Amino acid sequence: MSEEYTDDFLKKVLNCSKRVAVVGVSMNPVRPSYYVARYLSLKGFDVVPVNPGHAGKMLFGRTVQASLRDIDKPVDMIDIFRRSDHVPPIVDEALECFPNLKTIWMQIGVEHAQAAETARARGVDVIMNRCPKIEYQRLYGELRMGGFATGVISSKL
Repeated sequence: MSEEYTDDFLKKVLNCSKRVAVVGVSMNPVRPSYYVARYLSLKGFDVVPVNPGHAGKMLFGRTVQASLRDIDKPVDMIDIFRRSDHVPPIVDEALECFPNLKTIWMQIGVEHAQAAETARARGVDVIMNRCPKIEYQRLYGELRMGGFATGVISSKL
């Protein structure tokens, strides 16, 4: 499965998302879920960390929640850091808990067509196999090496 998303669509999603629940966030600073959540919080997003294994602990000044049901205020976007086969119950819970949810975002390597269709049928935007941190940096000129934005994402130096 390979979906295409326009830059305008991705910018709209990022601009309209103020409160983001990061499902599967890690307390380990070398894990992608940690630094993506940290980056989003540093960019002004209100990040709600969600991980049942760390519930009650503090991360980025916020209490880690055990599940989406434990979040007491609406969220705009769910960012999923779980395996693809774990996505459907997360999407179902998100749709149940947040009637005004705007976006389900599945991280790099995470895709589930049926869960995406379920969310879209409820009017929720879905992005799969992408990272909001990378897209934010790419779209807002923050991919820098040596002080300039290359516009290219690469692991090579």
